[in-house]
Amino acid sequence: MDKPEKMILTAGPSITQREIDYVNDAVKNGWNFHLDDYVIKFEKELANYVGVKHCVAVTRGTHALHLALVLSGVGPGDEVIMPDVTFVACSNTVEYTGAKPVFVDIDPQTWCIDINSFEKAITSKTKAVMPVWMYGCAPEMEKIMEIAKKHNIKVIEDSCPALGTFYQGKSAGTWGDCGAFSFQGAKIATMGQGGALVTNNTDYDTRARSLYKHGRDFGREFWHDKVGYMYEPSNLQTALGLAQVERIEELVAKKRQIFQWYGDRMADIPCITMNYEQPDARTNRWMSSFVLQNDAPLKRDDLRKALKERNIDTRPFFYPLSMFPLYAGKVSVDNPVAYRIGLNGVNLPSGSGLSEEIVDYITQNVRELLTP
Repeated sequence: MDKPEKMILTAGPSITQREIDYVNDAVKNGWNFHLDDYVIKFEKELANYVGVKHCVAVTRGTHALHLALVLSGVGPGDEVIMPDVTFVACSNTVEYTGAKPVFVDIDPQTWCIDINSFEKAITSKTKAVMPVWMYGCAPEMEKIMEIAKKHNIKVIEDSCPALGTFYQGKSAGTWGDCGAFSFQGAKIATMGQGGALVTNNTDYDTRARSLYKHGRDFGREFWHDKVGYMYEPSNLQTALGLAQVERIEELVAKKRQIFQWYGDRMADIPCITMNYEQPDARTNRWMSSFVLQNDAPLKRDDLRKALKERNIDTRPFFYPLSMFPLYAGKVSVDNPVAYRIGLNGVNLPSGSGLSEEIVDYITQNVRELLTP
């Protein structure tokens, strides 16, 4: 196909009549006695899908991570281990608690936390580990859980990008003490902005429902017995979210199809490595991505610029968090894989509405640029 008139964007939701009907109903009828009908339905649907006892809907995935840290008792003087390549929300939420984020290297295949680096970073101050399901890829959770149990460390999963990913038959977010999901606009399932905390810990569920309403005491109206937060989502948000979760397998199937289209057309480009899926995993393929090898004819940023000139938008991988100025002089890391992958990774257009024809156009241009 010829160069399209509009930019091919990296993300985009799948909205059907179901989403429209639910949101319209929430607008018309979701008040007073029906104020939280869709919140309750959303929480039940998501809990059932991932296979946990409790789900607490919140306003952001970031807020789910923050609540998880607070519920796990993370505070000043503690350390939380996390992969160096992830979104800054992970380290920010640790900073909110007064604890210290500890950045470790990532696995070159899964792009998730490296098991050996994690274990070596454990100290007497380590309170928790935060494995990230990077772009929907699966960390080696059975090994992470084994190490965490040995050292009495809490496991808080940043499963924000991984709804629909299963590893060894278990959903993302359900291996550890609690997990966080995001429903931000670019995610596989969206409610515009929104998130969810999932857990099998009933005490966490009870405390979270107090904390996310400004520390409310439910035994006494408008009585607050602790400092809390305003993380409660609206009926409108969760109406959209409910429809998306009900369709999650359809959405995963489309993402996996898009990834297959890319993989079939790019498998023989020698200077790139695409997302890895373990034999015992079913990843949601949220983003179709690749890492440029050292022998690539173009640098990452030059490639992205050239693709943009052809109306193909891309997104860089997250920078290693230890590079950011706010950590200058505060952390010492030796994470060569994180720096190589973080500075050479590219997310391709992966929106749910992509057609095979568009993927043909994108891969044709990637091939022309990388195999001159």
